[in-house]
Amino acid sequence: MKIQRFEFNLFGVNTYIIYDADSHEAAVVDPGMTDARECEAIDSFISSNSLTIKYLINTHMHIDHLFGDEYIAKKYGTGISASTDDSILSERIAEQARMFHLRTDMPDSLNVDMPLHDGDRLMLGAEPIDVLAVPGHSPGSIALYCPESKFVITGDALFRNSIGRTDLPGGNYSQLISSITKKLMSLPPDTTVYPGHGPSTTIASELRHNPFL
Repeated sequence: MKIQRFEFNLFGVNTYIIYDADSHEAAVVDPGMTDARECEAIDSFISSNSLTIKYLINTHMHIDHLFGDEYIAKKYGTGISASTDDSILSERIAEQARMFHLRTDMPDSLNVDMPLHDGDRLMLGAEPIDVLAVPGHSPGSIALYCPESKFVITGDALFRNSIGRTDLPGGNYSQLISSITKKLMSLPPDTTVYPGHGPSTTIASELRHNPFL
C-alpha cells in the first residue's frame, strides 16, 4: 500500500490518499480541501496515478476534516464512510462552522453512507485496512491500520509527541488516553503513525517520548 499526504485549509489538516499500486484502488481520508487549488491538487494526483476512488473515509467528523467531503463524493461517486458515533458532529455542521467563526457553503449536515465500526476490515486490492475505534477526541474517532504496510492513520487521536484536544463537544480525556494505550500503543513499534495534523512519527517514538503517555 502507498500513501500520499496533502496539507489543506487554515487548520493544516492532513488529507491522505492511500492506494494499492497493482489494482489502483484508493481511499481518500479526511478530505480537507476548501478552494479550487486544493481540489486540483487532489484531482491531479488521482488522475496522474490512474486511481479509482473506492472509499471516502473520515477519521472523525470535526469540520476541518470534512470540508471536501461533498466534492469527493460527487466527483468520484463514493459515499461517506465514518463512525455514526460522531453523528452529534455530522448532523451539526453549521453549528461547528459558527463555533470557529467560519463562513462556509457546506450543508447543515452530512450523512454517513457506510458506517464503520471497531474491527471492520476494508480492502484496497489484496491489502486490508483495519478499523480501530479510538474515541476520546470525539465520540466516533477511528484509526485506519494497514498491517501489511506497517502504518496507521490516527486522525486527531495521536500526534507526534502529543494527543488530540478533548475540550470540544464529545471529547473525553480519560477515554482518549485509554484508546491510545489499548488500541495504538499495542501496535508493532515500527508502525509509522500518520496523524491528522503535523508530521509523521512511529509507535516506538511515541512510547519513548510522548509526555501524555
